[in-house]
Amino acid sequence: MNATKKVAFYTLGCKLNFSETSTIARNFEDEGFQRVDFNQDADIYVINTCSVTENADKRFKNIVRNAQKQNPDAFVAAVGCYAQLKPEELADVDGVDLVLGATEKFKITDYLNDLSKNDMGEVHSCEIEEADFYVGSYSIGDRTRAFLKVQDGCDYKCTYCTIPLARGISRSDTLQNVLENAAEIAAQDIKEIVLTGVNIGDYGKGEFGNKRHEHTFFELCEALDTVPGIDRLRISSIEPNLLKNETIDFVSASRTFVPHFHIPLQSGSNDLLKLMRRRYMRELYAERVRRIKEVMPHACIGVDVIVGFPGETEERFLETYHFLNALDISYLHVFTYSERDNTPAATMEGRVSLRTRKKRSKMLRGLSVKKRRAFYESQLGTTRTVLFEGENKKGYIHGFTENYVKVKAPWNPALVNTLQRVELTEIDADGLVRFNQLEMPILA
Repeated sequence: MNATKKVAFYTLGCKLNFSETSTIARNFEDEGFQRVDFNQDADIYVINTCSVTENADKRFKNIVRNAQKQNPDAFVAAVGCYAQLKPEELADVDGVDLVLGATEKFKITDYLNDLSKNDMGEVHSCEIEEADFYVGSYSIGDRTRAFLKVQDGCDYKCTYCTIPLARGISRSDTLQNVLENAAEIAAQDIKEIVLTGVNIGDYGKGEFGNKRHEHTFFELCEALDTVPGIDRLRISSIEPNLLKNETIDFVSASRTFVPHFHIPLQSGSNDLLKLMRRRYMRELYAERVRRIKEVMPHACIGVDVIVGFPGETEERFLETYHFLNALDISYLHVFTYSERDNTPAATMEGRVSLRTRKKRSKMLRGLSVKKRRAFYESQLGTTRTVLFEGENKKGYIHGFTENYVKVKAPWNPALVNTLQRVELTEIDADGLVRFNQLEMPILA
């Protein structure tokens, strides 16, 4: 194949998808392809899809159309979770030439012997039971931060979720490979690594192709903390029942792990948690928050919550609202429930009207603004370390403290990818924090 062929990528969804897209892109580059931006002319456009995204089919069609506007003759491939769940549906979209499922996506270049346009998309999608092996990945692109995949799949059976159908059983990277990938990332002057996966607290299961836990998530954290050259390690979303006190205590004293946790709640009603088949009650969740704040009073805690789940009466919604309002948390990610094919929740009684879902979502988003403001105010007058990012946004450079306070300063390219000690001084009209710089860059 001509070594000058150009390939472009578009990623929908989570940090895990971004890490996998980056790995797939490196595979293309290893075979002589030139990577370009998605809004540029390319010979191949690869779209990594998401099953969680609302109106996923509509968004996908728009992205395909945008690719065809750039080059009507380009070869278009769809991979990822939505491609695994509904391959024929994506193959029917005008302009799509290839659809690859959960295991096939990592071998995409094997399917590109002929880049001629197809009258209909060609599908290669395994039965999800065959997705029982692990493929490691990590993202590189933003110099300041990398997403490192440590785990894939999920053995939980939450009644609203399609991820087990899209990604298969829980399985983990080997500890040795995670450490090697972390060292590779650190060697590229990337200051922060975000650990990602479908259910990262389940790390260690399936590490060597079996169902046993060879290592625990806590042991993973201990090992990563010793890798030289890493300035920050951040834990992405972790289930409350898998976030153990030993991990919380370890983070509080860690050299590299930052005081920021994102912990899915989904509902503050125990009745709804049972209907969702979550593996904890709200009392356990409250205890996790209490423990974090006890050992790390300055820690940032983010929460996932679903509104409009079947059976969510006004009383149960208010249980959630008041529970969250009373918790010492920092922000919310609010998801409006939408029915997913082949999930038990899709046929449950007690359907909540779309109008009510929208109203409740607005209430919780308002609560999130209040919580974030209160958390930011609690940080004023403190000294923190900011990692500045690389984008000039309307004359400002932005960055995050170790405990996930977003700050801004007048654009200065010398600040990009540096860690700065600052004193947080005020919250501006955008809800961001201004600061006094205390010293020159401590790490360039």
